[in-house]
Amino acid sequence: MLKRKGILLSPKVYFITVLSYMALGLFSSLIMGLILKTIGEGLITKGIDAEILVTVGQQAIALTGPAIGVAVAFALEAPPLVLFSAVAVGAFGYEAGGPAGSYVAAVIATEIGKLISKTTRLDIILTPFITLLIGFVSGKYVGAWIGTLMTDLGEIIRWGTEREPLVMGIFVATVMGLALTAPISSAALGIMLGLDGLAAGAATIGCAAQMIGFGVISYRDNGIGGFIAQGIGTSMLQVGNIIRNPWTIVPPTLAGALLAPFATVLLTLESNPEGSGMGTSGLVGPLMMLKTMGFEGEYYLAVFVLCFLAPALISYLIYRILRRMGRIKDGDLKIEY
Repeated sequence: MLKRKGILLSPKVYFITVLSYMALGLFSSLIMGLILKTIGEGLITKGIDAEILVTVGQQAIALTGPAIGVAVAFALEAPPLVLFSAVAVGAFGYEAGGPAGSYVAAVIATEIGKLISKTTRLDIILTPFITLLIGFVSGKYVGAWIGTLMTDLGEIIRWGTEREPLVMGIFVATVMGLALTAPISSAALGIMLGLDGLAAGAATIGCAAQMIGFGVISYRDNGIGGFIAQGIGTSMLQVGNIIRNPWTIVPPTLAGALLAPFATVLLTLESNPEGSGMGTSGLVGPLMMLKTMGFEGEYYLAVFVLCFLAPALISYLIYRILRRMGRIKDGDLKIEY
């Protein structure tokens, strides 16, 4: 019966597919809202009337919960009544437990809503009634608990990074960088953990190194189109190649690990949760780093070097060494997109 209703109870579905769609919901509301708001406020300080950008950004941010709810329901292939109810469910969960609460409430409510959908002639009443009720209860109790747990874990990471910036900086940059390239959502992870400060700065560097690094080392196989697709889009395009040849992930990962101490110890670069897991995707990571620290000349230079120039150079150097060793060959980084 569960299979017939499209309920798979699969970790892959919940922690890969659904999280990826959740990230799209976050990008379409919270992250894009922050970008619009930041641009608008910047223009206003220069005497340009850009109040509309600030207003649109603020309203988009306010609708983060509903965006997560509908994104999760869409990922789970919810029928219409469940999908539309998920808008409110996402809001319930977000109020109770932030992004993590919204995710949990939407998953539970959607799966139960799918189970109820089209089982009686009262479908138009019963399905949204059950979906909304389950979503509210799930968000208030389960979602709130998960949200608190994720926040506490993020606080531990932030605390550890401030006290051991060298070791923790390398750890955070490596883990978040690998999460960005893996078929899970580093953006959703960073936001649910609430990474900020030095931890978010290290995460941004690790993610940027993956994207720019893969773009550079695969240029021989993919050209300028591949560079843009990975450097500004996502390094997740390389997952298939990494599985076939694990050596391909070494150059960008080492680049992120080597650069993290420069961000956490020498330059003390900081960022916010929204930019921590984005890397250079849509230039969100660098933009959020500048928003956190200030749009000043010295920070522009630091962000450019650590997010773009240094990852490119270090990744390419390590890549050349691995090519000479025969670990990476022509065609190993060819992507289909």
